[in-house]
Amino acid sequence: MFALASRCHTFAGKPPLPSARRLAAASIRIGALLAFAVVAVANAGESDLEEARRRMVAEQLASSTRGIRDPEVLTAMATVPRHEFVPAALRRYAYDDRPLPIGYEQTISQPYIVAFMTEKLQPQASDRVLEIGTGSGYQAAILSVLVREVYSIEIVEPLARQAARVLSRLGYGNVRVRHGDGYRGWPEAAPFDAIIVTCAPDHVPAALVEQLKDGGRMVIPVGDADAQNLFLLRKRGNRLQRDAVLPVRFVPMTGAADGRP
Repeated sequence: MFALASRCHTFAGKPPLPSARRLAAASIRIGALLAFAVVAVANAGESDLEEARRRMVAEQLASSTRGIRDPEVLTAMATVPRHEFVPAALRRYAYDDRPLPIGYEQTISQPYIVAFMTEKLQPQASDRVLEIGTGSGYQAAILSVLVREVYSIEIVEPLARQAARVLSRLGYGNVRVRHGDGYRGWPEAAPFDAIIVTCAPDHVPAALVEQLKDGGRMVIPVGDADAQNLFLLRKRGNRLQRDAVLPVRFVPMTGAADGRP
């Protein structure tokens, strides 16, 4: 009886501790599973954003009520990841039909306005384009896939730095961003085939007209905070053809445009 009880006691004892090698292998397996889970969640998030971008193009741009028709513009809008140009806290709203704040009292324009202005600019693959008001960098990214070179000026220095970083990280290598006063343009890089302005002066800056090639196009909002119109301008020798194409509301152009040095 005593021997049996002794053997039972030995059987019921604690198993030997796992070796360091087994613990390390288990840790590797757990780490791999966690990494797979993180990648799966990230991929699911990216898939949702891609679907939102497809819906944005179909419902907000190409629909019969909005009427964006240029296939290259629609392709650019379907390709450029707008969510990369908005603050992280607002990414879920990146493809909504509205502008979003990006800090410093600036906004990223509503997708339709970006597409509309781009289509009106009639970008060509050989164009050199000047953008006034880099903001988040999204409009510059759209243009970069449509034209040869984009020169973009932003008066708010932190936004200029941030936009340049994002554009570089995403591979838009034909965009040059600098901090400066867009009212004066970029004379050393002129002339430009086209100019797009994403902030509203109360008049068309003479420097921008001078830096536009003969036959070039400019899309610019003009007016005060209560009444603005988007104009398509065409330079014909010494004449400037003006067509008002859409009532809009943009942030005002600052710097020399409002009398500041």
